[in-house]
Amino acid sequence: MSIKQLGILLILLTSSQPLLADDVDQRRRQAGHPQTPVEQLWKLSDDPDWEVRQYLGRNRITPVDLLHKLASDKHPQVRIAVATNLATTKTTFLKLAEDPVIDVRSVVARFEYVPAEALAVLAKDKKADIRIEVAQNLNTDKSTLELLSHDEQPEVAQAALVGLQRLAEE
Repeated sequence: MSIKQLGILLILLTSSQPLLADDVDQRRRQAGHPQTPVEQLWKLSDDPDWEVRQYLGRNRITPVDLLHKLASDKHPQVRIAVATNLATTKTTFLKLAEDPVIDVRSVVARFEYVPAEALAVLAKDKKADIRIEVAQNLNTDKSTLELLSHDEQPEVAQAALVGLQRLAEE
């Protein structure tokens, strides 16, 4: 990258003015960059391009209140990005655990850093596939596994029994 290009990039990153609407690649890079100012991240959260918002959801410096906002984004890929962000809080995970899209709930159920409270919500999911993923998650607590061990679906109950066995051996 030339010095001129670096200078332009620095101006864009520090500018309080929104970037050009047709420069979507630049907005995506900015949304995912760890040194983008927080004010600019908030502006990018209303970007019409869902991938810009997805980059925000993945960015580990995105403020937790902005991640919570993005957990309501209309595009499921943005919500999935929030579900895999290590900065996501328990409150936001609880919100995502009740997402209307099964793919979002599935990612939450499988994520290795999801709080046990969100897994307890997902243990009551109407979809057996989600309940199986909860039973297989190492963060699922004993009481949730005990509940799932009595599930009407044999596959869910079996996965929960395996989880209970694992806890007993630890």
